[in-house]
Amino acid sequence: MIQLKSEREIRLMRRSGLAVWKAHQIAREMVRPGATTREIDAAIAEYFQSRGGTPLFLNYPNHEEGKPDFPAVTCMSKNEAVVHGIPDDTPLVEGDILSLDTGVRIGGWCGDAAYTYKVGEVDPPVQRLLDCTQAVLDLAFDLLHTKTRWSQIASTMARYVKEHGYSSVENFVGHGIGRNMHEDPQVPNFVSRSLRGRGDFRIEPGLVIAVEPMVNMGTKQVKLLRDHWTQVTKDGKPSAHFEHTIAITKNGPRRLTEAPRDDEWELLED
Repeated sequence: MIQLKSEREIRLMRRSGLAVWKAHQIAREMVRPGATTREIDAAIAEYFQSRGGTPLFLNYPNHEEGKPDFPAVTCMSKNEAVVHGIPDDTPLVEGDILSLDTGVRIGGWCGDAAYTYKVGEVDPPVQRLLDCTQAVLDLAFDLLHTKTRWSQIASTMARYVKEHGYSSVENFVGHGIGRNMHEDPQVPNFVSRSLRGRGDFRIEPGLVIAVEPMVNMGTKQVKLLRDHWTQVTKDGKPSAHFEHTIAITKNGPRRLTEAPRDDEWELLED
């Protein structure tokens, strides 16, 4: 069941959203050739600890019984890795792309966001993939101003990706978010059979969702690596991932994981 949030609760969620934004600024400064994803993960873990936050990904249970919990504060997915990559000591190299997804709970409320970073300069086809994925997330945000049901937005997102020659990953979807990282509803970036029926939902004040398109240069198909977490494209071509936590307020949609406004910097300190 979808739990709509009050304006007060959305304001409280903004604190965790800003912490996630700050974590991404830490990553942005660190992503460069020679850096390791384990170093970046450690820096973000230290920042979350300084804010009294609880990382949402660390020790997250594997969906397969008996398999290891997720061992890090961030998902670090390089190049052909789509999602759930595990940080390690392999140095980043010029031309890599790194999809970094992370989340935190502060004061009982969650924030979650992802961004795909360039390591130095990337090839033009890879840049176009990043541009498309970022654009389709921005498109979804814009449509939240005018559309009344998520299926209308999801169909437009999928069409946009296809028209640009890419494929939308269908194995993973966005989600509702609040006191828990994963709440109802499921938020696909494509129109599934479920979304045509009971899985659809209204865009209304109090709705808070994590919208996270994952776009592949080639096939939409993915496969799981032996670490039991990392999902990679089946054809080995690059994948990009962008995500914001977005609240629908009485004044329209708002990204809770974007940069602070002039009157919000104090929320990063309290």
